[in-house]
Amino acid sequence: MLPTGLKETQIHDSNNQKVHPQPMEETMNQNPEPTEALISKIFTNISSLKSAYIQLQAAHTPYDPDKIEAADKLVISELKNLSELKHSYRENNPRPISVSPQDSRLVAEIQEQQSLLKTYEVMVKKFQSQIQTKDSEIHQLQQRIQDSNQKRVKLERKLKLRGLSAKESEDLEDENGFFSLELTPDLFISAVESAFKAIHDFSKPLINMMKAAGWDLDAAAHSIEPSVIYAKRSHKKYAFESHVCQRMFSGFQEESFSVKQDNLTVSKEGFFHQFLAMRTTDPLDILSQNPDSIFGKFCRSKYLVVVPLKMEASFFGNLDQRNYVLGGGHPRTPFYQAFLKLAKSIWLLHRLAYSFDPKVKVFQVQRGSEFSEVYMESVVKNVVMDESNQNPKVGLMVMPGFWIGGSVIQSRVYLSGVKCVE
Repeated sequence: MLPTGLKETQIHDSNNQKVHPQPMEETMNQNPEPTEALISKIFTNISSLKSAYIQLQAAHTPYDPDKIEAADKLVISELKNLSELKHSYRENNPRPISVSPQDSRLVAEIQEQQSLLKTYEVMVKKFQSQIQTKDSEIHQLQQRIQDSNQKRVKLERKLKLRGLSAKESEDLEDENGFFSLELTPDLFISAVESAFKAIHDFSKPLINMMKAAGWDLDAAAHSIEPSVIYAKRSHKKYAFESHVCQRMFSGFQEESFSVKQDNLTVSKEGFFHQFLAMRTTDPLDILSQNPDSIFGKFCRSKYLVVVPLKMEASFFGNLDQRNYVLGGGHPRTPFYQAFLKLAKSIWLLHRLAYSFDPKVKVFQVQRGSEFSEVYMESVVKNVVMDESNQNPKVGLMVMPGFWIGGSVIQSRVYLSGVKCVE
């Protein structure tokens, strides 16, 4: 047992003794290697991010979409790496209750880098928006180039047409590369279909105008071909289509198509180039350039026979349009423009027929001929043959047939006296 005086002295010394706790910094820095490695990785990552950003900027001058995309991916990759470092640090180093000044500096640096990351993210989005804008501009420019090329082709064809109108026999063999279509039987078959459709399309407004003018359509159909027995009253439209067809194809077997012209000889290549030059051009534009061309003469002569004087007078109440045509003009009326579409399709078919070697031959089917599936096709598909009439007769030829090489393109006919299935 200590004396009382000694005990008090020891207590007094104990109370006056200073306590020196172990610094927090020393605790955190007991194993500094992971922290130093993390900071090193952050610095390396920031350097890589700056390099990727510089590449992204460089890819815009000159504008290179592939380099922009590659640099953009690199920036995103570096941002992801930095984000992973941030998450890894937070997981391994929970936020301390109190930190030393050195730790505070580290936190401040991390916050600064986070702010930089946000800035980079905004810039990346901005660049992505610019890329989308540039892509849109590129697409628009490509579309403008395509449209310009189409206009150029049309202008070249118009210029070619003007040259053909002035001199039909011009030698065009050196310009084969300009045209892309090939002279094949399928091309001619397509032209035949277009001509057949054109006859139908013109006959429809012709019939409507006859109705509006008060014509007796039954009597008019009877006057075209009196002996035809129609399965339906509506089938009498084929009489008017036959009327248009007969007049439009008159002279088709002649090279001049019954149009008077100078003694100019056109080669097969010349016929084909005329077809190609006209096929996509508006017929009124063609005639505006040269109303007295051979095609212009063809249109005038065919209009005067397809639309007789009496018919035109009943349609319009006067003969002003007819007189204008007779005077060498081509009126811009809707009816005449509808006729020009028909005239162009028949003219193109003729040009194409004389492009082949040997040339395509046309054949007609006479009324009363026995129906032959080899040379004919019924315009009415759902016909039923009468048991008492095993050999139906042709009532009307709506479209002639053609021989092309060793093949036959059937004539379109309306059969008289047959029944029609509903």
